[in-house]
Amino acid sequence: MEVSVPLSTDVLVVGCGPVGATLALMLGRRGISALVIDKAPDIYAAPRAIAFDFDALRILQSAGLGSDDFDQVRIPFVRMISPIFGEFARINTAREVDTHPMQITFYQPDLERALRRRLSEAHSVTVSLATELISLRQGNDGVAVQIRLANGSVIDVCTRYLVGADGASSNVRAMIGQDFKGKSFVEDWLIVDAKNAPEPIDHVEFLCDPKRPTPHMIAPGGRQRWEFMLAKGEGRQQMEGDEEVGRLLAPWGGIAAMEIERRAVYRFHARTADSFQSGRVFLVGDAAHITPPFVGQGLVSGLRDAANLSWKLAFVVKGCAGAHILDSYDAERRPHSQAMINVARLMGKLIMPRNRFAAFVSHGTIKLLRKVPGLRGLLEEQGIRPANRYRRGLFLKSARVAYPKPGYLLPQVWLVDRQGNEHRSDDVFGHSFALVGFDTDLDQYLDDHADRILAGLGARKVVIAQPNQGLSSTDAFTHKTVAPLCPTAKRAVALVRPDRIVMAAGPADQVSKMLKAAAQQLNGTGREWPFLGAADLSRGAAELRCLP
Repeated sequence: MEVSVPLSTDVLVVGCGPVGATLALMLGRRGISALVIDKAPDIYAAPRAIAFDFDALRILQSAGLGSDDFDQVRIPFVRMISPIFGEFARINTAREVDTHPMQITFYQPDLERALRRRLSEAHSVTVSLATELISLRQGNDGVAVQIRLANGSVIDVCTRYLVGADGASSNVRAMIGQDFKGKSFVEDWLIVDAKNAPEPIDHVEFLCDPKRPTPHMIAPGGRQRWEFMLAKGEGRQQMEGDEEVGRLLAPWGGIAAMEIERRAVYRFHARTADSFQSGRVFLVGDAAHITPPFVGQGLVSGLRDAANLSWKLAFVVKGCAGAHILDSYDAERRPHSQAMINVARLMGKLIMPRNRFAAFVSHGTIKLLRKVPGLRGLLEEQGIRPANRYRRGLFLKSARVAYPKPGYLLPQVWLVDRQGNEHRSDDVFGHSFALVGFDTDLDQYLDDHADRILAGLGARKVVIAQPNQGLSSTDAFTHKTVAPLCPTAKRAVALVRPDRIVMAAGPADQVSKMLKAAAQQLNGTGREWPFLGAADLSRGAAELRCLP
């Protein structure tokens, strides 16, 4: 079916993979007009990304996707196995974090189909497939682009902002001259995806043999994945052939015993763009950073980009914040993405040691550390994943010891309403800001100016109390303990951003002052906040005149 492509839009998203589709969904849920283009005519029907953590599931939740929308396999644990020491490390992933499984695997085509179903329901979003970006030119008020449609015709489109979500070989990144920094690993890897293996596993394991490091994992639909590191002299044509694939899979039943879905040799990369922003053009996902797959954070990092950037674009487009807040996207996301890449590289060194001596030292040291009670718990329960927090960006740093901490992601918990129904806290907060009071009624501390600021933000006031507190607020919810959210004090408040990063926090009697400071930071002028009002967050933008 031919799609009618708008000639002007608030945001043009180039790339309709999981990251681009999620970002467009988040824009659509906030009433922003978005055009999503992708040069491919359909979803690539083969598994690629395969692992998610709780952060990704939480972001998809905010975009409207739940556990029933695509198949998932919960991972109970991750093992690291050495030919010298046996199991030398284990991470327990069976528990829930932020109300979601700590680790799952999935089938990417299923996820993409679910995202596109949701996009088809978003009234302010248009998706045009088999459509290619030809050129872009930035001006003071927008970006003028040329795109080629499926029928071969070329049209001009004006957009306020453009987001490149077009993958590792991003056309958008090339057009704005943002080079990748970093390097490729010397080693190439053969990825094999198969169905109905006769001896499947139900977890994730890293076979850390210096001769042939091999990550191996379960996936939905009776699938298994193996990643075999290639030795020197082994090339793509040889290793993708039946003979070599069959030899490598022999310990699990061999090639004849299972259905091979994909075999492909990849060179893993660890790279970031010089900047994730150039004027009105932004990069997200693999267009901005490429993460080695050893900790399953590549696609997750891209989804964090989408969550961070989408609400900022929405607020700027609607006139509810100054355009300067968009600069915080690069300041917040690029250091965190680099931290994830560094962790992945560290994990890569553990699972692909250069020689038997290096394996003996690293694997033996980890096994010894597991014998130390305190370290064992840290290694097995937390892993080495860096926290989702920002050192600088769009939040108010506090000199006092305050919790929740500004710049940190607020944990998600189950809340109970007055009728006894359970809700995830992110769903309670909604799609905009939230002012959260911990064990305290908010209204007694808010003056008229503070209420106007909250109205301009479209913010919901939410009180989270321990049971039997007897709070009178109509927006009061209970939780068995507020400690995961605010462990240090009662009568504390937090202003939580739409991406659930804490923007400001402090004692309840300072809430009006805190809101005024947050308003000035979002406004960027220090003057009275010129908000259009909460209703504008769901109202369509005016017609855009892009460039002469």
